[in-house]
Amino acid sequence: MLSRILVPATALIAVNLLIGVFWWWLGQPVSVPSGLAVPERLQCMSYAPFRGTQSPLDGGTHIPAAQIEDDLVRLKGLSDCVRTYSMELGLDQVPEIAKRVGLKVIQGLWLSNKPDRNRVEIDGVVALAKRYPDVIQSIVVGNEVLLRGELSAQDLGNAIREVKRQVPMPVTYADVWEFWQRNRDLQDAVDFVTIHILPYWEDFPIPARDAAAHVISIREKMATAFPGKDILIGETGWPSQGRMREGALPSQVNQALILQEILAHAKARGYRVNVIEAFDQPWKRRLEGTVGGYWGLFDGTTRLAKFDWGKPVSNHPFWRVQAGAGMIFAVLIFVAAARSRRAGTGSIAAPVGMWLAVAAMAAAGGGLIALAIERMAYESLYVSGWLHSAILVALAIVVPPLAAIALMCGTGMASFGQVLTRSDGPAVSWPALCLGFAAVVVSVLAIEIALGLVFDPRYRDFPYSPLTAAIVPIVLVAVILPGSGGDRRAERIAGGALVLPSVYIAFNESFVNWQSLWLCALILALGAILLRSKGRAAPG
Repeated sequence: MLSRILVPATALIAVNLLIGVFWWWLGQPVSVPSGLAVPERLQCMSYAPFRGTQSPLDGGTHIPAAQIEDDLVRLKGLSDCVRTYSMELGLDQVPEIAKRVGLKVIQGLWLSNKPDRNRVEIDGVVALAKRYPDVIQSIVVGNEVLLRGELSAQDLGNAIREVKRQVPMPVTYADVWEFWQRNRDLQDAVDFVTIHILPYWEDFPIPARDAAAHVISIREKMATAFPGKDILIGETGWPSQGRMREGALPSQVNQALILQEILAHAKARGYRVNVIEAFDQPWKRRLEGTVGGYWGLFDGTTRLAKFDWGKPVSNHPFWRVQAGAGMIFAVLIFVAAARSRRAGTGSIAAPVGMWLAVAAMAAAGGGLIALAIERMAYESLYVSGWLHSAILVALAIVVPPLAAIALMCGTGMASFGQVLTRSDGPAVSWPALCLGFAAVVVSVLAIEIALGLVFDPRYRDFPYSPLTAAIVPIVLVAVILPGSGGDRRAERIAGGALVLPSVYIAFNESFVNWQSLWLCALILALGAILLRSKGRAAPG
């Protein structure tokens, strides 16, 4: 009896140790280097008040004063200044509330290709500037309107000069640094130059380790290009969630370290810096994918700070709970395998190779199921997004134990033809049929994900965690057991639809993007086992 349970028991212990070490590694707090001088207070922060489903893209939105005051009171503990981008949708209340709270305002004036809206913004901001000259310290006439191609440089210059003639405080324009270089004549219209330096969004994304140095380098480059002009870094920061762009990895740790390094350098050199942004903005995910909604220093839902300045930061502060959940899931996979083996043979004894395969399924599922659930909360948007993520997580939960059962029963996996069509061939066992159905769903989703990353990749995430838990067991069963026969043409078509995109994605996303490479390896493995499927066409 002891010899029968020794192999599975040892394998289970090893898997749970592996899961524990994996989550310990993921959750370890990272300390701020001792050489960084943590700023006592931030100079300024970009502020947008939108919460939940509120969005500036919806014309009917109006932010109540109480909501703005609640935010500004929180921000007062970290900075004495906020930068806004418009005066519509209730944002015209910011200067008055800021005055009560004790904050200064860099007042934004939104320009677009809509003349009527531009007129409302110009007149409204000029009126605010005259009413609150002691609160509004400067005005930003237009934000990235040249980048968006909505105004010409000449029309923009005219708008800047119009505002400048009517207000007592300095006036500027804000855009990505490259567009200032392309439109240097605008320096004559502004009192100071406001540049945006976002290493993550550069045409050639900057890795986290080089982000701060990149910001300082660009700032010095712009000082040379505009001698005699004061320069404000109007936006700089790093996202805490979202997909990698080449070597640029969004994470809470990277966000904390990069910002503190940038601000330490800026303080040492006397640079003016505005951080983007105060609170996460969920509405930006409609335009920029997951990453767009997670640039805030404060969580968009709880309104709490994501990290404490100068203190260690963890990407997974609840890693112990997540590790425990993964270990329980691994136990359930082993129990499912043992019970199915006993039901089929009267004993849990099985070849060592089979238990090692079960261990690999349990390690993939147990190690990543908590991460898949965590990522679902960040990456899902709208009903369709939540449904897509829920199906992926459901597969990550269902496939590992189902594959373990099919493996221990020796049934293998039904072909796509047996799952999708009625056949007069031999009956297929329920584990083989269920696993075959799961393989069909996984393959369809994998094809959809792969094609999305081929034709519209910029804002798409890499759902590697749920797909790992689902694909690894399917691949293991397909390699170990021959399957139950049947028509395999559908497998070969699906395999071809996976292999070619996976190669393209790997090259397109670059070989420093580990999220992309991980996902491509999964898709390639699934495509390979589908292409190697053999069988004859079913009659009729």
